Amino acid sequence: QLVQSGGGLVQLGGSLKLSCAASGFTLHYNTVGWFRQAPGKARELVSCTSTTFGTTTYSGSVKGRFTVGRDDAKNALYLQMNSLKSEDTAIYYCASVDGLDRCDRNMDYWGKGTPVTVSS
Repeated sequence: QLVQSGGGLVQLGGSLKLSCAASGFTLHYNTVGWFRQAPGKARELVSCTSTTFGTTTYSGSVKGRFTVGRDDAKNALYLQMNSLKSEDTAIYYCASVDGLDRCDRNMDYWGKGTPVTVSS
């Protein structure tokens, strides 16, 4: 399973760090995605970290502001979010898939989601 932590309320331009820890499997060998769903909107992919290439791709809306980090000792992945905007307000989910190198709605495991609210 994936256990998420972090998130909460932050002021415009502030920073937050989300964590995604795996239990029962080694997250390093999985492709991991961060997704978010804003009220009334469809879930969207924020970032995708490839297990094959060890690289992370970001959506255009967060590129340059969000960074994915990994702590293999803790079997966890992080999403560092800086320069937060009001449009970043959403429920954030981490998800993983084994054996594939893509992030989409058909991931194997999903975290329960953590809310991020950016206030002005």
